[in-house]
Amino acid sequence: MSAPTRPPVRPAPPPAAPVPDAAPAGRTPGAPAWTVVLGPVATAVAVLLAGTAMSSVVQGAAWFAHAAVAVVLVSLVGGLLLPLRAWLVAPGQLLALVLLVTAWFTGSGVLGVLPGPSAFAELSGLLGGAGQQIDSGLPPVAASPEILLLVTLGFGTIAIAVFGLAVTVAAPAAAGVPLLVVFAVPTALQPGLLPWWTVVAATLGYGVLLLLRPDRLRQIPAGAAVVAVAVVGSLLAGLLASSVGTSGRFDATGGTGGDADGSIGLNPFTSLRGQLTRSEPRPLFGVRGLQTPTYLRALTLQTYVPQEGWKAGRPLPGVPLTGPLPPSTSGPAASQDVQVENLGFRDYWLPVFGDPTRIAVNSPSWAYDTDGGIVYSERAQSEDGWTQSMRLPEPSADQLRAASGPTTVDRAYLDADGVDPRVTAIAREVTAGATTPFDRAMALEDHFTGPGSPFTYSLATAPGGNGDALVDFLTRGRTGYCEQYASAMAVMLRAVDVPARVAVGFTAGDADGSGARTITTEDAHAWVEAWFPGYGWMTFDPTPLADGRTIDPAYVQQAREQDGGTPAAEQTPQPEPSATPPPPEAGGPTPEPPPTEEQAADQPSAATGSWWPLIVALLLAAAVLAVVLTPGLWRRHQYSRRAGLARAGGDGAAAAAWDEVLAASRDHGVPVPAGDTVRAAADRITERHGLSGRPAEALRELAGRVEASWYGGMLPEPGTLDGPVDEVRTAIAAGGTSLRARVLPASVVPEAVRRGRRPSDDDPTADDGAADTDTAGEPAERG
Repeated sequence: MSAPTRPPVRPAPPPAAPVPDAAPAGRTPGAPAWTVVLGPVATAVAVLLAGTAMSSVVQGAAWFAHAAVAVVLVSLVGGLLLPLRAWLVAPGQLLALVLLVTAWFTGSGVLGVLPGPSAFAELSGLLGGAGQQIDSGLPPVAASPEILLLVTLGFGTIAIAVFGLAVTVAAPAAAGVPLLVVFAVPTALQPGLLPWWTVVAATLGYGVLLLLRPDRLRQIPAGAAVVAVAVVGSLLAGLLASSVGTSGRFDATGGTGGDADGSIGLNPFTSLRGQLTRSEPRPLFGVRGLQTPTYLRALTLQTYVPQEGWKAGRPLPGVPLTGPLPPSTSGPAASQDVQVENLGFRDYWLPVFGDPTRIAVNSPSWAYDTDGGIVYSERAQSEDGWTQSMRLPEPSADQLRAASGPTTVDRAYLDADGVDPRVTAIAREVTAGATTPFDRAMALEDHFTGPGSPFTYSLATAPGGNGDALVDFLTRGRTGYCEQYASAMAVMLRAVDVPARVAVGFTAGDADGSGARTITTEDAHAWVEAWFPGYGWMTFDPTPLADGRTIDPAYVQQAREQDGGTPAAEQTPQPEPSATPPPPEAGGPTPEPPPTEEQAADQPSAATGSWWPLIVALLLAAAVLAVVLTPGLWRRHQYSRRAGLARAGGDGAAAAAWDEVLAASRDHGVPVPAGDTVRAAADRITERHGLSGRPAEALRELAGRVEASWYGGMLPEPGTLDGPVDEVRTAIAAGGTSLRARVLPASVVPEAVRRGRRPSDDDPTADDGAADTDTAGEPAERG
C-alpha cells in the first residue's frame, strides 16, 4: 500500500498566462539575475584591465588606485541597485561618482561629500588645469591632482557605460565600444609604442565580459579557449604590424612607461601649485667641451595664464639646421663648441646651450626658432647626439645697466594681463630703488635668493589661502621649487615693464676629472630670461638652491659685488629645505615645515601618492568580493546545518534531509513546486536529473523515510538519513555544477534578486520563487 498523500497546503491559483518575453516592470528584458553578482565583478575587471595602457601616459601608481576606487564603487552601486529597478542604476552610479570626486578633490563640499556651487567651481578649475597639462605636456605626465581628477572621472564614467551595456541591458559584446575608448586614449596620446602586456590585459578584460551570458557559463572551458586564441591572435597581429614597418602603437620590448625605449620627455607646464614628482635619477645627456657651466635650454614659455601658470605656444616657422643660424643675442660673447650625447631623452625639443650658431644633427626634421631660442620638431624624437657651436653672452653688469633703445622683441613678452594687483604692488615695492631694467631684475632675483630672503627651496608648495596661487606663494607660503620661483619672477618682471619669459631645461650636471659632464633627470630646472636692448635674452635664476647647482652669470656676480652684497661664490648658504620658514603674516595660516628634497621625493602627497586611495580600493574590492561569496558561503552553512540534523535523527531530521535534497535540485536547475507530494517530487528529481541505480534507490529510500516520519510518526534513527542525502546530492552534482550554482545558488538567493529572470514558459514544473515557505509534500501539521 502506498504512503498516503495529502493535498498541497496552499494550492496556488492558476497563474495568468504570461506575455511572451515579458519582463517585470522596471526591469530590462532578458537581464539574467545572476549578473547582479557577477556583473559588477566582470565590469570592474574588464575596465581596469583595459585601462592598464594608461601606465604609459601617467606616471606612478596613484592613478591606478584612483581609477580602481571609482570603478569598484560604480560597479558595487550598480550591483546593489539592479535588483530594485534598472532605471535607477545609471543615475545612482553617477551620483556615487560625483560624491566621490567631491570628497576627494574639493574642500568645500557640504558635509564633505555633497557638491555645491563652490565644489563645482573647484572641480571645473581642476579639469581646466588637466586640459592645460595634457595640451602642453609630454607623456608620461605627472600624477597631479588635476590629472588624478580626470582619471577618476574618466574611469568612473567608462565603468557606468560598460555596466549599463554588459549588465543592465545584457549586451556584453556592445560594451567593447567604451572599453575601446579606454584603450584608445593612451594609444593616441603616447608617441611611442605601448607595452605588449596592455594588449593582453585589454583582450582578457573584454573576454571576461563576453562570458556574462547564461549560455556562456555552461561553456566556460570553450569560452576561455576563445579568449586565449583572441589574445594570441592580437599579439601576433601587433608583432606582424611592427615587423612590416608600420607606426603601430604596441611595444614589443616590454616598456612600462614613457616611450618604447624608456626615454624621458620634459613637461613644459610650470604650475604654481602641486608637487614635483621625481623618479630615480636617470642619465639623459653626456656633454664634452663645455668650458663654462651654463644652462641647457630645451624650450621657453611665453604665455602666462593666471591661476594656471606658464605654457608653451606653437613655435614660429624655424630655420633648418643645415647651415649657420642667425644669432638671437648681441654684444660681447665667448664662442664654444660642445658635443652632446643623448642617453635617454625624447621630446619635441632639442636642448641647446647659450645662443647656438650652428648645430649638426642626423635628423633633417629639426628647425631653430630664433624668437623662442629653441630647436624643435613636429614630432617627438630622440636624436642620438649632436655637435653645437654657440655664443655665450658676456656683457658686464654696467653694460646691461646702460642698455637702451626701442623694445624690438615681441610685445607678448610684456603681457601681464590678469595678474593680481597685489603681485604688481609687490614687484614695484621690491624694485622701488632700481632705476634701470637690469637693476629691477637684480632686485627681484635678490628678493628670492638674497641672504635675508624668507624664501626656501622645497619640492612641496605650502597650502594656499588667498585664492590666487601667485599671491599665496609670494605672501604666505614662500616655499617651492624652481618652477614656482621662475614663474613668479618672470611675472613680476613683466609687471615692472621688463620683457621676460620662463626657460625650461637642465642645469649643467656633474663633471668628472676629464671635464665631461653627465646631466640626469635630477638636473631638470626652470629659470628666467629677461630681454635687454642691444644684448637680447639674459639669464637670471631666482631659485634658492643650496646644492651648488645654481649658475650665476658673470654680470650677476658683478652686480652683487658692486652693490656690496655677498659674491656668488661666497654667498651665505640658504636654509636647508627642512628648515622652518619664517613666521607668517599676522592672521595668516602657519605653513607646515617643508620637507627636504629627499623626503619630498620619497613621501607621497595626499593628492598624488598617499596609500589611502589604495586602502579604500582594497576595502571596496573586499566588499564586492563579500557580495559575490556570501550566497555560496550561506549555502554551505545550510548544508552543514541540515546534514547535522539529519545525522542526529529524531524530530526535524526528515525535514532537514528533504530540504537539502530539494535545495540541491533547485541549485542545479530543477526547482520542485510546493504543490508536489513527496513521491511526486522524488519522481520529478529522478527524471529531470537522470538518476539511476544506487542514487535513484537512495532517493526512493529517503522519500519513504520522510513520508514515514511526517505521516506515520516514525522518527528516523540517527545515521539513517545522512547517507542517502549525500548519495543523492553527489549524483545531482555529477550532472555538472555551473558557475551560477556555485556562486549564486538558487536555493538561497532572495526573490528580489531572482525576479530579473522569468521561469521558462515551456517548463511547467519551474516556479518563480527562490525560497518557498512550504516544502514540497510537507503536511500542514506533523504528528
